[in-house]
Amino acid sequence: MTDAPRVRAFRIWSLIHTWTSLISMIFLLMLCLTGLPLIFHHELDHLLGYEPPLPEMPAGTPHVPLDRIVATAAATRPAQVVQFVFFDKDEPDAVLIGLGKTLQTVPADSFVGLDLRTAEVLMETAPGAGPIGFLLKLHTDLFLDLPGKLFLGVMALLFVVAIVSGVVLYGPFMRKLDFGTVRRGRAARIKWLDWHNLLGAATIVWALVVGTTGAVNTWADLMLKLWQMGQLAEMTAPYRDAPRPETLVSLDQAVATAQEAAPDMRTQFIAFPGTPFSSNNHYAVFMAGNTPLTARLLKPALIDARTGDLTDMRAMPWYVQALFLSQPLHFGDYGGLPLKLVWALFDLATIIVLGSGLYLWVARRRPRASRAAAPPSRAKASEGAAR
Repeated sequence: MTDAPRVRAFRIWSLIHTWTSLISMIFLLMLCLTGLPLIFHHELDHLLGYEPPLPEMPAGTPHVPLDRIVATAAATRPAQVVQFVFFDKDEPDAVLIGLGKTLQTVPADSFVGLDLRTAEVLMETAPGAGPIGFLLKLHTDLFLDLPGKLFLGVMALLFVVAIVSGVVLYGPFMRKLDFGTVRRGRAARIKWLDWHNLLGAATIVWALVVGTTGAVNTWADLMLKLWQMGQLAEMTAPYRDAPRPETLVSLDQAVATAQEAAPDMRTQFIAFPGTPFSSNNHYAVFMAGNTPLTARLLKPALIDARTGDLTDMRAMPWYVQALFLSQPLHFGDYGGLPLKLVWALFDLATIIVLGSGLYLWVARRRPRASRAAAPPSRAKASEGAAR
């Protein structure tokens, strides 16, 4: 009698594990399969020509003024306006300019990549261009924008519940077996069950990290909207009703002002006045640190677009910082190629765990279906043999 509550709890956890896994299974397989090439998106984009290599030039070649860079990019798209400027810490001599039909268009309608040393145009592309762009869109929102992101966020949370319930079930199941045991002489279902448990145990921490960060990443649009309505609105409140200046101060001056306010940081991203990440009257110059951790944490400096003076500079709220930290961690983009290879191996192992889980569920139901379809005498004999 004393074992009855324990048996009941085991059955409940088993049901939770089974159904959370089954409900999210197809989408998790899709996410793992699309996520595998996305781990190497920089390398694949270079290989496929979507991120052309920079020409060789002497080390320390100075950069041309940013105003010239922006003017060159704008000239390639006369019908569009410059919205954003992106810098990559791994490509310090390259810059990406985002342009749109209007200042409020998000994401940008087109991107122009330029060489910071010469202002030469390296590439012109559209959001989601190429196979990696296609996979990224499928992976992040199923081509459904915010509803797709939120749906995949729910699937990620179900995945986390499946992992936790699997951990609860693993202890009692393995009580009579050594860790890592694969009973090779048993039926195929038993062998796959052992592999499922072994690989599931080996990938627990990684799967929890990727599942949790994946769920957080699906809330990115909502978090940024909350920041815009909260901290950004507070920082720009005195300028709320002021029109956008007809003539903007030099972009180089705006960056120099931000750099002076944060001399130990570097420029990561610039939003032009009138875009959703600034105000009608400010450049928003987002600064980042120089260490592997602080390089992911942004601190916006609002620069008056009419005078070039610093209006305000604050660290972003904790929930936005958590988002910025989770995005690269989700794809193993913290430790270069070695960490990416580790991420890829764990991804492959998780695909096997998901596939074996589906097989085990089907294999478990097949004998039940066979017994239900058998004649009464045969079904009774089968039950006796099973005992």
